Amino acid sequence: MTKTINWQYFPKSEKPPKQISDVVACFEKKQVTISKLKKIDADNVLKLLATDLKKQGFQIENKKLSVPVFYGANGSVDKQFLIDAFEPKMGIVLEVEAAAAVINYLFMKDILEASLIDGANYLIIAVRNSNPTTNNQKDFETVCRFLETIYSSNRLRLPLKGILIIGY
Repeated sequence: MTKTINWQYFPKSEKPPKQISDVVACFEKKQVTISKLKKIDADNVLKLLATDLKKQGFQIENKKLSVPVFYGANGSVDKQFLIDAFEPKMGIVLEVEAAAAVINYLFMKDILEASLIDGANYLIIAVRNSNPTTNNQKDFETVCRFLETIYSSNRLRLPLKGILIIGY
C-alpha cells in the first residue's frame, strides 16, 4: 500500500505558483519509491528527488547548501545557513525533514531561517504524514495547524510570499 502525498499552501487565500506546485509533482512521482524505503530519512528522500528538482532549477549539494544571511566587509558572507535546496529565480527554499520535524521543532527552525535568508521568497517544508518514531504522530497535520495559527492570528507577519507544507 502506498502512502498519499498531501500538501497545503499558505496563505490559504492564494493559489501556489506553478513552480511550487511542480515540487509537489516531484513528490507524487516518487511516492511509491519513498514509501518502500527501508530507512525513510531526509537525506534518502532528497536523493530520490534530486534529479527532478535540479531540472526545475534547484541547487542541491551532497550534504547541505550554504546560503548567505548577512554580509560583511567587501561583500564577504558574515552569516550563512545550511539548507537542503534553493531555487534562485523565484527564491524557493526547500527543506526535507523526517523523524525530528515536529518532535525537535525543525519545521519552526526552517520557517525562521527561510525568513532570514537573502533572496528567499517561498519556503517548502516536506515532513512525514505520520511519524512511526513518535507513535504515529501526525506531523503533516501538526505543522499545518501551526501555520494556520500564524496566518489566522495576524500577530506575526512572515516576510515570505508563501509556505508549502508537503506530507509524504
